Amino acid sequence: MFKKVFPLSAILSLRFLGLFLVLPVIAIYALELEGATPFLVGVVVGGYALTQALFQVPFGSMSDKIGRKPTILFGLIIFLIGSIISAYATDIYTLMLGRFLQGAGAIGSVITAMISDLVEEEIRGKAMAIMGASIGISFAIAMGVGPVIGAHYGVDTLFIITAVLAIVSMVVLFTKVPTPPRIKHVYHEKSKTSDILKDSNLLNMIVINAMQKGLMTVAFVLIPIILTNESYGFGWEKADLYKAYLPAMVLGLLAMGPAAVFGEKKNKPKEIFLFSIVLFIASFLIMGLTASSTVFVVGVVFFFVAFNMMEPLVQSMITKFAKVHQKGAALGISNSVAYFATFFGGTLAGLLLDISDRETIGVSVAALAVLWLLWTLRLQNPTKYAHLYLAQDTVDMQKLSTLENEHIAEWYENETENLIVVKYSMEAINEDDIKVKILK
Repeated sequence: MFKKVFPLSAILSLRFLGLFLVLPVIAIYALELEGATPFLVGVVVGGYALTQALFQVPFGSMSDKIGRKPTILFGLIIFLIGSIISAYATDIYTLMLGRFLQGAGAIGSVITAMISDLVEEEIRGKAMAIMGASIGISFAIAMGVGPVIGAHYGVDTLFIITAVLAIVSMVVLFTKVPTPPRIKHVYHEKSKTSDILKDSNLLNMIVINAMQKGLMTVAFVLIPIILTNESYGFGWEKADLYKAYLPAMVLGLLAMGPAAVFGEKKNKPKEIFLFSIVLFIASFLIMGLTASSTVFVVGVVFFFVAFNMMEPLVQSMITKFAKVHQKGAALGISNSVAYFATFFGGTLAGLLLDISDRETIGVSVAALAVLWLLWTLRLQNPTKYAHLYLAQDTVDMQKLSTLENEHIAEWYENETENLIVVKYSMEAINEDDIKVKILK
């Protein structure tokens, strides 16, 4: 599994590494450009997410028609162009254009779909966790490296590095990513996208994903501006920002592993999500109210730990809660909503800096997170499923086509390996009972 997932995760994580590298410092960099206002800076910080949200579905549809690899390549080329424009921007509007183009190469859903093509259903949750962990690691690394490179060589250098990472991703795409098998999914009922929003667990995961990403851009507008602007009481130099991001990066990485193990292996993602939200609440209260730079850094650490604990689990849980014939749609809706939230978070934070004070902002965001916590209490931990693999020539296809059981989530044909795969609740039905129903 790792050999199949790692190249695709590497492409996604390299792309996110490029996006994350500039996050710790882009707000203060953008504020110095011609025509900049705090509101426009907020748009720049979250701008890539708006076009990500708008192009998720078109890129997914394109990948179904022309193939996954060509679509990913097209997205990486657009991302490369956006990175170069951002690197050479001298005014806020050119930088905004570059950020919008960076997001327009919306390949996240395509990569997720390709992982689903390559990886067996029974270990797909682990594959999604690996993908989420790789993004979390990119996030953590970028937080430590980005401020240092930005301070010494300029934010334009960070964008150049981002462009180079896009080129490296293209090389990985055509040298390491395998060709997926042909899988024909057959379902005993028609799917409705509206059913996704009616499922309370899926709706909860959509909210969790959106809030996590939205608060990320809120934080990355607020943290560098508050720490470096003397009017907020700290007056740090840009080169000192690593003192806040580095410990947060290290502790965030350390927290990620245990959270992933507890959430996946122990099947307790709800508990991880609730604990993370409590840390989000504490982090924004601290960053809004403290007069001590040391305590402010503690708030930054809480934020990073919370974000990194969630990241490996979010995509995996969506695929577990979604009905199999709706996994792609569920991921598409969730990621689109999350990207809209990312854009909205950055824009809102910039607007609030224009019209409000730090204390009010911190308390307001924390209050929103409290509502999020209460909402998430409704979440349930996912059902454990097993998979039955049968040689296609041993199965009576007529019997299989009429197979109906509330404890059987789906069945499908793996045409490449001539297998019939049945996904069922291991605690509610026996494997032998299924065989009796469908074998010749």
